Amino acid sequence: MTQLSKTTSTCETQWKMLLLQVFTLIYLTSVCAAQDGTTISSLDETTPVPATTYNPPEPSLQLTSAFSEVFTSEKVVLKCSISSSSGWTFIWEKDGKRLSQNTDISFHDSELTITANSIDLSGKYACRGEEQGKGRSSKNSQPIVVRVNANNPKLTLSRSPNFDRFYPGESISFACNVDVTSAWEYQWYKDGAQITDANVNTYKIDSLKPSDKGQYHCKVQRGKGPFYESDKKSVQVDEPPIPTLSLETPWSDVFLTEVLKFNCRVPSADWTLAWYKDQKDLSKEGPSLEIPSVEQNDGGDYTCKAQLKSRGVTSGSSSPKVITVHDKPKPVLTRSPAFSPMYPRESITFTCTVDMYPGWEYELYHNGVKQQSSSSETIAVGSVTLDGRGEYRCLAKRGQLRTDYSDPVSLDVSDPPKPILKLLSPWSDVYENEVLKFSCEVSSSEWTVVWHRNQNPIANENGLELNIAAAKVSDRGEYSCKAQQKHRGVSSASSNTSTVSVYDKLPTPTLSRDPIFTPMFTGETVKLRCTLSVSSGWSYHWYKDGNKLSRSGKELSINLTLSDNGGYSCEAKRGEKTSTGPSNELQLDVRDGKPNVTLLQNPSDKLMHTGDRISFTCHVNVSSGWKYVWYKDSNPLKSSEDFHQIASAKTSDSGSYKCRVERQTPTTFSSESGDVELKIDERPKANIVLLTSWSEVFSTDSLTLQCDVMGSSDSWNYTWYKEGINVSQSTSSKYKVTPNNDPEQSSYTCEGIRNERPLFSVRSDSYRTKNLLLKRRILLSISGCLFFGIIAVFIGCVALRICRKPVAADDKQEETNLFLTMAQLKDRNDAPCPLVEYITDADVNPPAKEGEENGTSCSEETPLPITSPDEQAATTNGKETTENGGGMVSFLQ
Repeated sequence: MTQLSKTTSTCETQWKMLLLQVFTLIYLTSVCAAQDGTTISSLDETTPVPATTYNPPEPSLQLTSAFSEVFTSEKVVLKCSISSSSGWTFIWEKDGKRLSQNTDISFHDSELTITANSIDLSGKYACRGEEQGKGRSSKNSQPIVVRVNANNPKLTLSRSPNFDRFYPGESISFACNVDVTSAWEYQWYKDGAQITDANVNTYKIDSLKPSDKGQYHCKVQRGKGPFYESDKKSVQVDEPPIPTLSLETPWSDVFLTEVLKFNCRVPSADWTLAWYKDQKDLSKEGPSLEIPSVEQNDGGDYTCKAQLKSRGVTSGSSSPKVITVHDKPKPVLTRSPAFSPMYPRESITFTCTVDMYPGWEYELYHNGVKQQSSSSETIAVGSVTLDGRGEYRCLAKRGQLRTDYSDPVSLDVSDPPKPILKLLSPWSDVYENEVLKFSCEVSSSEWTVVWHRNQNPIANENGLELNIAAAKVSDRGEYSCKAQQKHRGVSSASSNTSTVSVYDKLPTPTLSRDPIFTPMFTGETVKLRCTLSVSSGWSYHWYKDGNKLSRSGKELSINLTLSDNGGYSCEAKRGEKTSTGPSNELQLDVRDGKPNVTLLQNPSDKLMHTGDRISFTCHVNVSSGWKYVWYKDSNPLKSSEDFHQIASAKTSDSGSYKCRVERQTPTTFSSESGDVELKIDERPKANIVLLTSWSEVFSTDSLTLQCDVMGSSDSWNYTWYKEGINVSQSTSSKYKVTPNNDPEQSSYTCEGIRNERPLFSVRSDSYRTKNLLLKRRILLSISGCLFFGIIAVFIGCVALRICRKPVAADDKQEETNLFLTMAQLKDRNDAPCPLVEYITDADVNPPAKEGEENGTSCSEETPLPITSPDEQAATTNGKETTENGGGMVSFLQ
């Protein structure tokens, strides 16, 4: 592309020079002619002068700066020279256009300076000379292409190898590459300081040292141009990592057959780990080292190293782990405290000791059963229980190693003795100023007693006894005691409890009796009871009308006589001072004989009828608490109330009724009423009779019903019901049913009622009208139609007989003889035999029995009786001919 551009520019310059020469020649000729036209003419006419041709020189354009391809702010210097003569001034062109000076273009004498501040300065630069005083110009020089790059050169800094981290003794190489042009000068820097002996595009460190770590970069420069700087590359030079050795098993003092494990760690997985014992290579590699069963010669110092085999780097040794191998030990078990026996809830601690060696896990066994494990040699069992007594052993283990069992340690556990609380005062319900006394019994003198009221401790200096000389209300509550050993902090369970109530006022006794009937009768028994709502230990005293009775106790039972009438009270006492005072007074009313029992019947009529409701009431004139017993004809009934009811009387309810009252006091006391006779008769029944007869069909449009009470001569009123609904009530026994008041064919019943017994009759059976009136009307209509129909037919026949004319003989049509006469039949040969035509097999062969009955026989030879028409007419005017011999007759008359 540069070659083509250069050729085009040269051709263009030659054409311009040629045109310039032509214009110059024309111009000079014109000037000469204008100055001396005569001379010229004369010259032309006289002596011809040969023309001289001017051959302009071609300037030489040279690049005096180092590069024609430059970057921003670099300079390009061009020098134009014409060697044939001097006295030339130079004109500069870019891409054929004349240049003028500015901030980017400056020229002095034969030099052009281009400051590359813009890519617009790229192009083809040329020069030409103008000879001073002669007006001649040289040719254009050959152009020089100047290229201004828009971007600064890009530097690429690389290193080899490209490890993130280097170790002392390794080598590294850097390369600084520029993406355009050449002839660069290189400078190398570390942490901003120039490396003096490096001036090519590569830099190498054969053996790295920790001091070589830092940031490296390079700079390039062309001539006096600016410096261009690469990115920085960090180099990390570290000592190889010292591996960390750890003992995976938790102890360095090990015992024969135990497992021993080591672990060696480095920060990177690229390292290979090698193992050493006592500085000797074990020829084992890997992050872990395991000895599954330790032997005596496995003791020593263990270390590891890290190796980076691909780069030939080896780290220093790790810190050593010193391993000591011992024989299997036997633990020793002790317990604290060493009391015997121990009591429940006391704490106990066992100590299982293995001399000198740490890292053990301890197991405690009770009667051969493992109880718990602990990482500490001190095993706290906590509060002991009764189940904890027995033999204890321990063993120690580390990993797979287990020691032998220790010697046994015995433990005896028993309950603290439970004290027994006794109430020494005779009662638990006391009153103010009464004495209250307790004792607490413990089986051993080693124990002290603590007293509690309502579970709160109370002070007591007497120890095993608690005395309250004068009780107060505040002393009430639940008392108990406990036994304890203070130096061991052991307390027994609470004793049995005793609840004490202290009252500020003496109670008043309550007097009650059983039964509470008033009055009562001689022979009955009454029981009086004197009760106190609180306390105990009382003695009771009884009084009648203020006089003390010889009886005692809470209850007083009296088999009543008339002398037991009076007021009764009681009083309670205990001790020497305490007395409640008298109770309320109860009056006993005792009467002689028995109460009157009256049996009342409702209604009181002696004669009742079936269906009546009857009730009896048993009335006692005095007292209460009675039980009622009913009898009918001396047979007990089920009723137990003071009344007996018969909801719907039956004839079987007739009989003699009475009641008896009785009560338990606790002896049975009773009284009977008098007998009441009751008679039950059947209730008369009503009956409905239809009074309307068939002869009255044509004279009435209603039905008359009559209600009669059967078998009764009493005077009755009557109630009529239609479909069970009362429709009439009157003294008349008759009731009319019309089509208007009964279009639905209703069912009717009636009932007799009166003001004396029986008050009503049994309701009649239902009577349904079944639309009887409608049927009678229909019958009447049919009868009327038949009657008038017969009259109409009769009148019609009479009228037809009168009005019909006789038919003339000529007009009478001759009737066709459908049958031949006997004479005609005789004259014909083809006529059928009448005998054959009309006599059947049955006629020819009648049954024998029939013949025998008639007394005649018939055969083929028997002549048939044949009569003539005249003979037939003479016989009974058309009677059956068979009666006169059975002869055949003609159909023709």
